[in-house]
Amino acid sequence: MDCHVPEVNLIGTEGDGFRQFLQILESGRVAIAALSVGLAQACLDASVAHSAARRQFGQQIAAFQATQFKLADMATQIELSRLMTWRAASAIDAGKDPTPYASMAKLHASEVATACANQAVQIHGGSGFMEDSPVARYYRDAKANEIGEGTSEVQRILIARHLLADLLVD
Repeated sequence: MDCHVPEVNLIGTEGDGFRQFLQILESGRVAIAALSVGLAQACLDASVAHSAARRQFGQQIAAFQATQFKLADMATQIELSRLMTWRAASAIDAGKDPTPYASMAKLHASEVATACANQAVQIHGGSGFMEDSPVARYYRDAKANEIGEGTSEVQRILIARHLLADLLVD
């Protein structure tokens, strides 16, 4: 509370700590989004390889339309997450306010990673739950990305606050 920090030990500009803290949070959200995109891509890559190798009813499970739809949806959502993450990072690089983009990217990418992990486990079947399966690890790791740097609910609050900033009255 009543702490004196010698000027030589001051990091940044005095009185500007909260703004600096928020900037770090925004970068962290973009980092979580990027981690989530990579995790989702790993789920897709593992699922494509497994569905090509696994045979059921005399054919590769990749030949089943249900599997193809899962893979197509995963790929589409991953690309959307990747683009949103690039948009947020671009705002940071350009010195613009990344707040809404960072929150949107983090929200979407982390939820997509969880959904892709869920579909990957579905495609892998029982082997997807085995402790030594990479897909089982992806499933566990994905949920952590929804929580770190602000939960999905917090991101929704921040996005809505940005959208309604000039419209809400006290």
